[in-house]
Amino acid sequence: MGSTARPETGCRAAGLKTEKSRTAVPIPSELALELSAALARWGGETVVTDGVGRPASPWSVERATRSARTKVPGLPQGFRFHDLRHYLASLLIASGSDVKVVQARLRHASAKTTLDTYGHLWPDADESARAAVGAVLTARADHLRTREVVG
Repeated sequence: MGSTARPETGCRAAGLKTEKSRTAVPIPSELALELSAALARWGGETVVTDGVGRPASPWSVERATRSARTKVPGLPQGFRFHDLRHYLASLLIASGSDVKVVQARLRHASAKTTLDTYGHLWPDADESARAAVGAVLTARADHLRTREVVG
């Protein structure tokens, strides 16, 4: 069972980039519980805070990201907060999500943007296309052989 999150502001209470950015984002119930706990802990409506409950500035988010680089095994030295967006895209693609789902989650205006950026991450479909055509040809040949024997 899942839930939704509805973004209201960007950093420093700035407006969101587009009106589409305000639409609800489907999230798993586990994440909804974590977000609810964070909101309850700080007593506000801001998820990303500065440690005392106020909305975090871009600089404080960047500083926390730099700090995490040394504490989280496997994080590249140049890891940025924005890279979490790329991680989400790659996670969705690796889990079998199609381009329209990834486009919607990333709020891309078109699937072309999604494919231009992440197209290399989708598995090569050549083998599945070969198998699909081969299965149809085999079924058709079997049907024709059966018809010849019976007819």
